Amino acid sequence: MPEKFDVIVVGAGVGGLSAAYKLAQEGLSVAVIERGDYPGAKNVMGGVFYRAMMDDLIPEFWREAPLQRPVVEQRFWLMDDQSVVTSGYKTQEWAREPYNCFTVFRGQFDQWFAGKCIEAGVLVINETVVEACIVENERVVGIRTGRPEGELYANVVVLADGVNSLLSKQLGFHAEWMPQQVALAVMEELQLPAGVIEERFNLDPGLGATIEIYGSATLGLVGTAFIYTNKEHISIGVGALLSQIREMKVRPYELLEALKKHPMVAPLVKGGKPVEYYAHLIPEGGYNSIPKLVGNGVVVVGDAAQLVNGIHREGSNLAMTSGRLAAEAIIQAHNTGEFTVRELSHYEDNLRNSFVIQDLKKYKNISHLLETNPRFLNEYIPATNMALHEMLTVDGVSKRKKQNLIIKHILKNSNLYALGKDIYKVWRAVK
Repeated sequence: MPEKFDVIVVGAGVGGLSAAYKLAQEGLSVAVIERGDYPGAKNVMGGVFYRAMMDDLIPEFWREAPLQRPVVEQRFWLMDDQSVVTSGYKTQEWAREPYNCFTVFRGQFDQWFAGKCIEAGVLVINETVVEACIVENERVVGIRTGRPEGELYANVVVLADGVNSLLSKQLGFHAEWMPQQVALAVMEELQLPAGVIEERFNLDPGLGATIEIYGSATLGLVGTAFIYTNKEHISIGVGALLSQIREMKVRPYELLEALKKHPMVAPLVKGGKPVEYYAHLIPEGGYNSIPKLVGNGVVVVGDAAQLVNGIHREGSNLAMTSGRLAAEAIIQAHNTGEFTVRELSHYEDNLRNSFVIQDLKKYKNISHLLETNPRFLNEYIPATNMALHEMLTVDGVSKRKKQNLIIKHILKNSNLYALGKDIYKVWRAVK
């Protein structure tokens, strides 16, 4: 007879592992099915990982987890072809325990997290593709894998199978994602000595910084670029809407190479030895693309639920929170013995009352606004750079003349009414 578990989790990213760990801590039998050779093998994130959500599951995890650098400074660049307008925030508070966030290699971190799940009693099955959910009497009761006799049964299946989430699509929870609902990110790891990284980024030994870049880094496409410091590597990458990459016929590696050659970026990565290159789809639809999250015997978490806040560079923390909230609802359902939509919907209710959905709702229109109004990236950011260049260049021209030149430049393809209207649109999109 096929084996049955209390819960089967499909996907060993941090969303799925968070659910599995919480469930196992409460004594439920849990299996995690991962298609990669090991948890993290298919996860290409070298990025930022926030402490608070993981601390909710494993207090003081940072004392033993494989982390890179605590981030003490977050910088923001508005970039044109030759310059950047910079801003940011740096604090020594983030350099002290319990820290705010870290740079990580997810391939390492996910393996460690999976090990903690195994210690808690979770069965992790690697190198296994889940082909479909088993549905009986309009309820998900298990999964069908590609292995011989590969059917496994459970009271609840957690779908944490990533941005494409073929399983939730098969269940009718969402249609095929449109190109404007996903971004394609390309990233490279560049090896540099720790001391060189600290000197170039003005960091104390062992501490880290991030740079988020907007403007010409994406060659006019809607997206962002980034630079993160690791112990002995720099993660550098750029992402843009898949719809615009296709429309403009831009090759992803061209975006990355242009970024590395930019005069403001080149000195930071000079001499870096390329050791890894990868590309990855990222959910970009936000609040407006959230699929059905709960069915009879099934819930959807993490990237599979489109839970990524691109404005604030947040994804793993949203995935972990959704995994934990899903686990709490499943535990409640386990106690009642009812695994229907009515009981499992506590997950969706709690998720919608959390910062996860509230933040996604706040920024639900910003991506569409930028996509349909190219002036923001292609005109206003260069104009900001030009304005500061003029006002900070001392060349005998009066500041009043410079001011008039700046206004004329800003309005060369527009007028005050259109500018005011654009400002209002941004305010409406983020209020």
